[in-house]
Amino acid sequence: MFRSLLVALAALLATPALAAPPVWTVRDADSEIVLFGSMHVLPRDLDWKPPALDAALAQADDLWFEVPMDAAADRRMQDLAGAYGLLPPGQTLTSRLKPRAAARLRKLADRLDVPMSELERLKPWMAEVRLTTAAFAQDKGLAEDGVERRLQAAAPPKVARKAFETPDEQMALFAGASETDQVRTLNATVKQLEKDPGAYRRLVAAWSQGDQKALERAVVGGMRKSSPALYRRFIVERNARWMDALQARLAGSGRTVVVVGAGHLLGPDGLPARLRALGYDVEGPR
Repeated sequence: MFRSLLVALAALLATPALAAPPVWTVRDADSEIVLFGSMHVLPRDLDWKPPALDAALAQADDLWFEVPMDAAADRRMQDLAGAYGLLPPGQTLTSRLKPRAAARLRKLADRLDVPMSELERLKPWMAEVRLTTAAFAQDKGLAEDGVERRLQAAAPPKVARKAFETPDEQMALFAGASETDQVRTLNATVKQLEKDPGAYRRLVAAWSQGDQKALERAVVGGMRKSSPALYRRFIVERNARWMDALQARLAGSGRTVVVVGAGHLLGPDGLPARLRALGYDVEGPR
């Protein structure tokens, strides 16, 4: 789950290329919302911004992210990660895993140069984040070069920055999952990182080429099938909450750009499909 949301979250192409991820445009009589699906981690040399997104930002009144993209929010997320991501003193991560899963974790940690002494202190969800981040870094993916960071810096100063969630609300989603679900998804991520190290490259290739079917399979398909409760928690329920803000914005007037993880725009539960179901005019992939 966390891998899907963080790479709802990341990677790179084998060589720099002109990217063309899709945008969706929602209009009514006096307002417009442009939706763009993010990769939170990207390489510095990837040219990914579609012209339609640049044009929308130049005219936007407001720019929405999942959480604020400022220094105060970053500090709060770091504080919360320390508060919610560490096991109590004397407890270990591998004590929560079966012997075979623990051995697989140690082998992957060694390959990714992540010290087991560090992982042992982490709750399963945070260990999954740490391993995924290490895999991105080994593949030259950098969080500071993700979509949100670049757009936060590039959008004109006049554009108001807004967010659907606070750092506390987003962290509660991660930390509030049951330990059973955390262990299950950690084990699944370890297996995938071990057996399919090229998955990230294919993921970002699908994203940059606008291959919605491949992206849906990679980002939300597995979670929807193997962990329907987590899919509801991380995708369905959050999208439903965000729809309230989008409808309120459409009830007013002006131009808005929304940038959220790519998984939130995919399939029948995605924001574009939800808006179409309510009768809004939505241009973009189905």
